[in-house]
Amino acid sequence: MSEQNPTAHPAPADASPEEVEAAMAAHSADEIARLQAELAEIKTKSAELADQFLRAKAEAENARRRAEDEVSKARKFGIESFAESLLPVCDSLDAALAIQSATSEQLREGADATRRQLISALERNKVQPIDPAAGDKFDPHLHQAISVVPADQAANTVVAVLQKGYSIADRILRPALVTVTAPN
Repeated sequence: MSEQNPTAHPAPADASPEEVEAAMAAHSADEIARLQAELAEIKTKSAELADQFLRAKAEAENARRRAEDEVSKARKFGIESFAESLLPVCDSLDAALAIQSATSEQLREGADATRRQLISALERNKVQPIDPAAGDKFDPHLHQAISVVPADQAANTVVAVLQKGYSIADRILRPALVTVTAPN
């Protein structure tokens, strides 16, 4: 059952029963001491592994919390850059409205300049217009047909743009509203 200790010395063959019993007791004591030392070593390793596990678990939880915070901040402040790029447009509109006796020509020039600022802000934030030309092929992913008219052009081509569409990156914010030719 228990492993023999190779360093234990068996009792000589002519030993008395008391000597045999003493030798067996010494061997058992050595074996118990060896097993207790092995148990202590295993307990130490177990405690170290438990500590490493708890530290790794805490680090994973901290990383998860940091990631959640970053996602929350991205949702909350993700539009910050876009809003900053629109502030000059607001400033221009406020300045235009502050002029009491502006001529129509000054208002027109101011509106054009403000529009350029707005277009620039949209472009910096990857908002692109969808403005098909007359004669372009109708694309239901980019355009929304408002009406169909008979025409000499090929079927399903754009006749007129009623309202530009816009996309951001590869996502359509709003399709262009168009009139298309009727099928022949």
